[in-house]
Amino acid sequence: MSRAPVGVFDSGVGGLSVLREIRARLPQEDLLYVADSGHVPYGEKSAEFIRERSQHIAEFLLAQGAKALVLACNTATAAAVAELREHYAELPIVGMEPAVKPAAAATRSGVVGVLATTGTLKSAKFAALLDRFASDVRVVTQPCPGLVERIEAGELDGPHTRALLRGWVEPLLAEGCDTLILGCTHYPFIKPLLRELVPESVRLVDTGAAVARRLEQVLGERGLLAEAGGESAVRFWSSGRAEQLARVLPALWGEACAVSSLS
Repeated sequence: MSRAPVGVFDSGVGGLSVLREIRARLPQEDLLYVADSGHVPYGEKSAEFIRERSQHIAEFLLAQGAKALVLACNTATAAAVAELREHYAELPIVGMEPAVKPAAAATRSGVVGVLATTGTLKSAKFAALLDRFASDVRVVTQPCPGLVERIEAGELDGPHTRALLRGWVEPLLAEGCDTLILGCTHYPFIKPLLRELVPESVRLVDTGAAVARRLEQVLGERGLLAEAGGESAVRFWSSGRAEQLARVLPALWGEACAVSSLS
C-alpha cells in the first residue's frame, strides 16, 4: 500500500503549486493530479456543485489506487472536505486553508491583506479562521474575480494580469497591510509579478509547504510513506482541454508531461 500513489486535485492548475511542494518534500511518492478545469473557477460555484465535483474526482482518484487525497484548493476544502472525510472515514485526506495564523503572527503593522476567490472569502471555514487566529489584527479581504482565469491561460505577467493585480493590491497597501495572504493555490504562480507591485517589506504568505508537511505527517502516522529510492511517477488529468494543461505544464510544473482527459 505504501507504493500506492497520492491523489491531488484542484479546480484547475492552481494545485500544481501544492504538487510542487509535495514533490520537493516527498520525492519518492507517486502522484496523481486532476485539474477540474472544465469547471474552473470554483470560487463562483455553489457549495453543492463543488461537493458533487469533489466526490466525483475523489472516486476517480481512488479508482486509480490513491492511498490518500489532497484537496489542493481552498474553496473545495471549505465546501467539501468535511463530507469527504465522513464518506471515506479510513482515508487520509489533507485539505487547504488560507494562511491566517502565520500571517497574523508575521504582521508588524497589525493589518493583514487577503487575496482570495469570492467562494473562499464567503465560506464559514474562512470566518472561523478569522475568529480563531486574527482577533488581534485587522484583516482586509480582496476578492480577485478573473485572476484564476488569467493564470489558467498561462498569463502570469501580461498587461491584463498586471492591471488586475495592481487594482486589487493598491487598496490593501493603502490600508497599511504589510502581510498579504495568497488565499488561492493559483496565486503563488504570480508571486514574481506581485513582488514587482508591492514593497520588499511586504510578506507574501501561502500554505503549499505546510500542506506538504501535513501530508508527510499523516502518511507517516498510517505507515503509508513510500520508501526512499527508485523512480517516482506523476500522472495528469484535466476535465477541460487536456492540451491546454499540457501547454502550461512546462511553465507551472517545470517539465512537459502527457495529460489525459477526465469527464
